[in-house]
Amino acid sequence: MQTLATRAARLGLVLQRGLEGVAGATLFALMLLTTADVTGRYFFNHPILGTVELTQLMLAAVVFLSLPVVCWREAHISVDLLDAVFPKGLIWFRQLVVNGVCGAALWVMTGRVWALGERAFAWGDVTEFLRIPIGYLIYLMALMLGVSTLLLGLRALGYLLEGLRIIERGGPLSPERDTTDKGDAA
Repeated sequence: MQTLATRAARLGLVLQRGLEGVAGATLFALMLLTTADVTGRYFFNHPILGTVELTQLMLAAVVFLSLPVVCWREAHISVDLLDAVFPKGLIWFRQLVVNGVCGAALWVMTGRVWALGERAFAWGDVTEFLRIPIGYLIYLMALMLGVSTLLLGLRALGYLLEGLRIIERGGPLSPERDTTDKGDAA
């Protein structure tokens, strides 16, 4: 029988692989489009019309589809100037604060981007050349920001539970626990 944690882990893995797959497929389509456009432009003197707009839309989709995975893995770009002097016993608190602040910022951005999506549909915003409605992309961006906010909140909760000693590790940046028995050394 599966535990709740096992089911949550499997669901998380399915969602992660799904987002990675869609982002990867979009990136692959972007590569094919760019290759076809450059080939058509330089060898046949016939570029693909609307390539710039499609490239912009697909690039935004790749970035925002990847954001939840980056947030969950804590794979953001970071500067580790103080890691050498930061007490290992307080890493949970640092990560709790970092994930909490980032989650709060993304929550604010989610609301603003959702409002932009509503406005885009109300005003009938479309791309200039191909006339593609951009509201769908803006809603996708807001949805991915919301998912990222939720995941950062779950990370923060994990670090809090680690700090309260309810669970052993709250996230990938938690210090490793030494589980070897020192008495068996030969």
